[in-house]
Amino acid sequence: MNAPLTPRPSPRTPTAATSGRVMAFLRSCLHMLWMLVTVMPWALVMLVASVRVRGKPLWWMAVRWLRWAIDGARLLLGIRAHVIGWENLPTGDTAPAILLVKHQSTYETFLMPTLMPHPLAYVFKKELLYIPFFGWAMGRLDMIHIDRSQRAESFSKVVEQGRRLLAQGIWVIMFPEGTRIPRGKTGTYKLGGTRLAVATGAPVIPVAVTSAKCWPRKAFVKTAGVVEVSIGKPIPSEGRDPKELMMEVQTWIEAEMRRLDPDAYPD
Repeated sequence: MNAPLTPRPSPRTPTAATSGRVMAFLRSCLHMLWMLVTVMPWALVMLVASVRVRGKPLWWMAVRWLRWAIDGARLLLGIRAHVIGWENLPTGDTAPAILLVKHQSTYETFLMPTLMPHPLAYVFKKELLYIPFFGWAMGRLDMIHIDRSQRAESFSKVVEQGRRLLAQGIWVIMFPEGTRIPRGKTGTYKLGGTRLAVATGAPVIPVAVTSAKCWPRKAFVKTAGVVEVSIGKPIPSEGRDPKELMMEVQTWIEAEMRRLDPDAYPD
C-alpha cells in the first residue's frame, strides 16, 4: 500500500523567513518615514532658533531629534544599544576628550551624541552641509567642517577649532577609518584624530560599535537586535607619536570588535 503523499505547501504561502524579511522591510520604511517627517520641521525650528540661540543650548536642541531617531529605531526596528565602559569617560565640565569611534553605519552617528554627557563636535567634509534640512541645521552647530581639497589648511583649521572647542568642554568626535566599514572588516585608520590629540594634549577615547549587525552600511532594510558599544579607557596623548598612538587605538578597537562580535571574524 502506497504511503499517503504529504501535501506540499502552496508556493504562494510565505515561509517564516520570507515573512520576516517583509516585516523588516515594512519596519524600515516606517522608520525612514519617521525620520523624514520629523527632521524637516525640526530643522526649520533649529534654523529659526539659531538666530538667537547658539552654542550648547542649540546643540542639545539638535540632540532631541537624534533621540527621536534612536527611539524610533528601538520601537520600530527593534534595535537597542547596550553600552559598557561608562566609567572610562572623563569627568568635569571642561575635561577634554577626543572620541575615535569604529564606523559601520549611520546608527552610531546618531547614537553617540545621545550617550555623551558633553556636546560633541564632529569633524566632517563640508559637502554634508548641502544636504537639505539635515545639513542646513548641522551647519548652524559649532562643528568642524573641512575642505578635503585643501588638506594642509584643513588640518590647521581642525587644530585651531579643536583647541577652542575642547577648552569649552566640547568633545571632538572622529571616525578614524573615514567611512563606513562592512561588518567583519578593518578600514585604514587615518592619523587625523591622533594628530589633533597630540597637538592639543587631549586624551583619546577609543570606542567599539557593532552596529552593522542590525544596521549595515548603505542598507535600507535593518533588523532587530542589540548594538554593543564599548568605551575604552582614555589614552594619554602628550609627547606621543601620532602614528604609534593610532596603532594603539586601532589595536584596542579591533580586538574589542572581535570580542563583541566574534561571528563576524571567523579567523
